[in-house]
Amino acid sequence: MRILQLCKKFPYPLKDGEAIAITHLSKALRELGCELTLLSMNTKKHYFDIRTLPKSFNHYKAIYFSDIDNELKAKDAFLNLFSSDSYHISRFVSTDFEQQLIYLLQENEYDVVQLETLYLAPYIPTIRKYSKAKVAMRAHNVEHEIWQRIAENASFGPRKWYLSHLTKKLKNFELAQLQNYDVLVSITQRDLDIYKNFGYENTSVVTPIGIDNSDYLANDASYQEALSISFIGSLDWMPNLEGLKWFLENSWPAIVEKYPDIKLHIAGRNTPDWMYKMNSKNLKVYGEIPVAVDFINKHSIMLVPLLSGSGMRAKILEGMALGKVVISTKLGLEGIDAKHQKEVLVADSASDFMDCIQYCYQQNGELLRIGQRAQVFVAREYDNLEIARRLLVTYQKIKVKAIS
Repeated sequence: MRILQLCKKFPYPLKDGEAIAITHLSKALRELGCELTLLSMNTKKHYFDIRTLPKSFNHYKAIYFSDIDNELKAKDAFLNLFSSDSYHISRFVSTDFEQQLIYLLQENEYDVVQLETLYLAPYIPTIRKYSKAKVAMRAHNVEHEIWQRIAENASFGPRKWYLSHLTKKLKNFELAQLQNYDVLVSITQRDLDIYKNFGYENTSVVTPIGIDNSDYLANDASYQEALSISFIGSLDWMPNLEGLKWFLENSWPAIVEKYPDIKLHIAGRNTPDWMYKMNSKNLKVYGEIPVAVDFINKHSIMLVPLLSGSGMRAKILEGMALGKVVISTKLGLEGIDAKHQKEVLVADSASDFMDCIQYCYQQNGELLRIGQRAQVFVAREYDNLEIARRLLVTYQKIKVKAIS
């Protein structure tokens, strides 16, 4: 099976959910015998020096990339108000990227072109023109739903209006694309059901984020030390920043007042300046850290206070694979069927988070057992090879169908 994979940002280093999801699946597909070629945007915001790729990143037959500047620009954002185009999507339209895509499609035969997220959908007409490959959309999220939730949580005023306006155009684009895919590869069953309710009728398969458990060695010693909480996530992704800000304003002060020795350790790319100013004896802000697994492993509890978003949170799977006690909202756990006080702790309000922290202090021995059950759960339900194998079966079926 020859697969051309298109990405809107380079899928390395593995410091965010998108990079983790892309790399884990592509490695598993390669292990199953697929031949993969990568064509990725290398954006100014998430720029990566390809020359520094480690030798272990060797699952692609070839890697191509296109440097693009798709940063938000006030003038472009203003002019977009008078256009029917989605500003979310138009920032990822690149002539250079398209020319490289045309070259690859003319020089090679692919069975599948796998688009990683909706933002690559503008290139479907080019794929159809220059190739007979099947188009697979790997929908990491229901994209308009993320922004719809953010708009709903925004305070009234110009910002709420503008977010709602952008969301409407993004939704129109997302729904208009649904019948352009040969295969819809959804991260969760819930997301797939949403797309089907909107009218998607072609081949589909649920392909959650997978984990190679051999990459995750738990540090149980963290349970022998004073309780400490970690938060890790890209803080240039609005749902992460929104949820953490809400937690710091609505839950953290009361938690610190009741448990003055508790510590919260925050790490994430593009941490805003105001967060660094909050550094205190209870709150340590690190910014971007070199190895996420090492950071998570130092702390017994992992915090995921998401209020908006869609799809799955790869960092939750990583935390569970490392045997940590994850405290998350129900929304953060979408796509992960873990149970409260069995494999995770669930909190949806400020008082819920307080209750979970209190539970952690009162059930120290049970915390280790929750972490151990989390490890077993992830190994059983989210094995990377098994997930990739199901996707490959779907690709092989549409290939056979096309030939016949």
